[in-house]
Amino acid sequence: MKYTVLDYLEKTAEKLPQKTAFADVQSSVNWSDFVSKSKSLSAVISKYFETGNAVPVMIDKSVRTLEYFFAALYSGCFYSYFDATFPDSRLNSMIETLGVKYIICDRRFEKKVSALNVTPLFFDELEKLSETQTYSDERRLNIIDTDAVYANFTSGSTGTPKAVVVSHRSVIDFISCFTEIFGITEKDNIANQAPLDFDVSVKDIFSGVFTGAAVHLVPKMFFSFPTKLLDYLEEREITTIIWAVSAMCILSTLNGFDYKVPSKLNKIMFSGEVMPCKQLEIWRKFIPHAQYVNLYGPTEITCNCSYYIIPEGNLPDSIPIGIPFPNERIILIDENNSPVTQKGVEGELCVSGTCVAIGYYNSSKTAEVFVQNPCQNVRYERIYKTGDLAKYGEDGLLYYVGRKDTQIKHMGHRIELGEIEGAVSRHEKITRCCCVFSDNKITAFYTGSETDKKEIVSMLRITLPSYMIPSDFIFIKEFPLTKNGKIDKKLLLETLNV
Repeated sequence: MKYTVLDYLEKTAEKLPQKTAFADVQSSVNWSDFVSKSKSLSAVISKYFETGNAVPVMIDKSVRTLEYFFAALYSGCFYSYFDATFPDSRLNSMIETLGVKYIICDRRFEKKVSALNVTPLFFDELEKLSETQTYSDERRLNIIDTDAVYANFTSGSTGTPKAVVVSHRSVIDFISCFTEIFGITEKDNIANQAPLDFDVSVKDIFSGVFTGAAVHLVPKMFFSFPTKLLDYLEEREITTIIWAVSAMCILSTLNGFDYKVPSKLNKIMFSGEVMPCKQLEIWRKFIPHAQYVNLYGPTEITCNCSYYIIPEGNLPDSIPIGIPFPNERIILIDENNSPVTQKGVEGELCVSGTCVAIGYYNSSKTAEVFVQNPCQNVRYERIYKTGDLAKYGEDGLLYYVGRKDTQIKHMGHRIELGEIEGAVSRHEKITRCCCVFSDNKITAFYTGSETDKKEIVSMLRITLPSYMIPSDFIFIKEFPLTKNGKIDKKLLLETLNV
């Protein structure tokens, strides 16, 4: 029986010792060497970090970064990725939350770290020290499956970053199902798009660890140059991508496939935002035989809780988020804490199962959203309240509606901005739309071709009531994105107030 993710890593290394495990633009490592290096580094990490504590890592996304992640695990700790581009105030808040004294970092971040409330451990010095240390498996043997693997920070509605802590048990439960359902094997090459502090990267990293698939770390800058990105996908013989919707839309809106179509790509999964059907159709036109999957789920439930494998044929107006993953239960709950089972009726989407995270590290917020299932009165059942609204369609599948805390009230009506965005995006000249609500006005930002407002409004009147039609339509060449690849609505709002 395997209790930790390290057991899966070692099984893969034993089976495929010389096969590429991880690769970046400049280097790569096989499974055998990856295990050896991680163990070696853990001997040094153990001198600075006590068992069960967080190990912050501030190194640009690379093979080396992942070696330190797993070195943290071998030392009986858990890893947390720190992005050097974050403001000092945010990084110090993260340091305070984790209660750490040290951070593993690149020497070129020395000036950055000097402003933080933590002592730097530069990786070049740690690697020299590791050459004189002997690995001991004492700490590793004491890990149990409820111990933490990682802590990913999410800002949440308060603006204060919260550290979502996920256990070995949860990662094992989810990744085992994930790789089996989608047929990920040692023959696959996965192109990692997500930042290493974003939970999508967990699917990339651990799908490789569990199956022996090679994980290729795509530089962020490649997503600004579609030709570079497509050359990379073809040269690395990429078969699998698990990307943010906005990352996929970069290639389709900029006509990237007119330059090159990746010939090996056969598994295409996306999440984070609603995928515009128009953009998905472009992907399906150029790569028709791939498996396309819509994934849904927040960080707090170990990546995803539902999926929808998109069938061939015409797309529906709205793509479902589908059905729960095995061993995960999805419950819709209304404002009175009663279960919602009727088709077409909205409820807050809640999740139970092994997938549910340990909680937030060092935060009272845990008790607010990781709660007893209010629909279960006879035994303990812990659920996570996502804050997302969903409903069952006539087909029995789950459909995402929007955020509970961003549903607006306008002219006396409750409105989900996503419904307006979908309607605007159906215009033939518009590739994508994002709506914001400010000063009691709905504003629609859109990409594609600049279009006369009267033309858009005329189209919307066919499908939307007047109170849902935006007051303004603003054309922009491209949407600003957050570091995780989602549309930055905060920046769009700021442009209205300039």
